[in-house]
Amino acid sequence: MGKRKNTPRVGHIGDIINHVLKTCRRDGDGDLAQVWSLWDTAVGDVIAKNARPEAFKGKLLLVHVNSSAWMHQLQFLKKDMIDKINAALGKELVQDIKFKIGPV
Repeated sequence: MGKRKNTPRVGHIGDIINHVLKTCRRDGDGDLAQVWSLWDTAVGDVIAKNARPEAFKGKLLLVHVNSSAWMHQLQFLKKDMIDKINAALGKELVQDIKFKIGPV
């Protein structure tokens, strides 16, 4: 039996998955990953326990909160949160935040 001429290249599954995700995902997902990594530090422990970033739509950050009371309270803190997140990122990535009740 002879050798195959067109043997596929064998690669690590993690490398293959990363490549597929990079080709399928929007750039905003990378930005969301950055926000996720600094969220607790930027907004503080109390807010972080009650609210989590969910998605980006342009420069709008969608954030899930665990109750209507938190949604109302965070409306008052929105400007400060945007400033802290952008300062932690080192760039103006977030221009507005929309809060929605959802899983935290």
